[in-house]
Amino acid sequence: MIKKYFQIEELNTSVKQELIAGTTTFVTMAYIIIVNPKILEVAGIPFGPSMVATILSAFFGTLAMGLYAKRPFAIAPYMGENAFIAYTVVKVLGYSWQAALGAIFIGGVFFTIITALNIRSWLANSIPESLKIAFAVGIGFFLTFIGLNETSIIQLGVTGAPVHVGDFRNPQVILAILSFLVISFLMIKKVNGSILIGIILISLLGFVLHVSPLPEKIVSMPPDISPIFLKLDIAGALSWGFFAVILTVFVMDFVDTMGTLIGVSYKAGLLDENGNLPEIEKPMMCDALATVVGSLLGTTTSGAYIESATGIEAGGKSGLTAVVTAFLFLIALFFAPFFASIPPYSYGSALIIVGLLMISPISKINFNDLEEVIPAFVTIVLMSFTYNLGIGMTAGFVLYPIFKIVNGKFKDIKLGMWILFLFSALFYIFYPY
Repeated sequence: MIKKYFQIEELNTSVKQELIAGTTTFVTMAYIIIVNPKILEVAGIPFGPSMVATILSAFFGTLAMGLYAKRPFAIAPYMGENAFIAYTVVKVLGYSWQAALGAIFIGGVFFTIITALNIRSWLANSIPESLKIAFAVGIGFFLTFIGLNETSIIQLGVTGAPVHVGDFRNPQVILAILSFLVISFLMIKKVNGSILIGIILISLLGFVLHVSPLPEKIVSMPPDISPIFLKLDIAGALSWGFFAVILTVFVMDFVDTMGTLIGVSYKAGLLDENGNLPEIEKPMMCDALATVVGSLLGTTTSGAYIESATGIEAGGKSGLTAVVTAFLFLIALFFAPFFASIPPYSYGSALIIVGLLMISPISKINFNDLEEVIPAFVTIVLMSFTYNLGIGMTAGFVLYPIFKIVNGKFKDIKLGMWILFLFSALFYIFYPY
């Protein structure tokens, strides 16, 4: 029954392989259970209820992705969007977190409508191959940058030298490097579940050596979600002053989800002969509904996670991978202290490895065609070094048509790309820097 529903045999996978892949995806993104509520706490959203909202929105979106879209992608509240809401919308602009959630709800409803009308999939299919490749490569470098930062292999520097190498005498850095090597050796030997095995082994080693503390609790009852459940302020978000916020939330979620789906699918070989993801409207609908549900629960914009690439590299090909990840999120409601104890030096190294694997499509870019290369290059660089996928993707949407026009190839630009150009240009004009 399971094999038939998820087309396990047709996709040349197995239930065991999907279980390993789903677990790998969850372990590499379990940090969101703690990190998202910690960031939103800055906006005044209480930590405990926010943690429950994070888990439930991830469960809902990822389960929908597995059962409806039948894709091996996980959904959870986005990093970047949460910081934008907490630090910019609430702390700098002075809006309430309730109004911010109202803006997210409005964006989610709008996403649902245009997805149902197949407008989002039409726009996605208008993106040229060079930018699709750039999305995959940019995600790879972004994952690598995240991994290097999480493991403290690189650290914040000073003015003029914004990053510098970490302290290689630090036990956590040593374990991070060891984790990288273990996962690499296992992958070279083609051991199934290499990433998950490496994460577990190094985590256990860190506990044994007392580099990281064991969790004080393994099991705990989830906190009460009522302080934030259905507390969004939709009316407050409909004021003219909130236009820039809604536009920014809309564009960031739109390009993040589209770019992540296309980039990860490109590397996983899920795109068709035309370079499009078949039935892309289904995973897009899952992220739209997850955003609506998440805002009602009390958390920020949700969408497809780049950490899904770890599960795909572990062999995940079907929706069963996402279903496994979803139920692990649900279990985490009662085991949050345990999952939160997985140290960054374990999963961070896995992100570095996956980043390496994600950049391989760059070889398919024709570096002699500068009108294609320059927008792709800017996309990759800004996705990575601004620590924001949306910034890089929107830059690519702005530059691509401009370079085509300069070279007299106006007819090469599809109508959908002009719409993406317009939204991206508005994004940079109204973005609350």
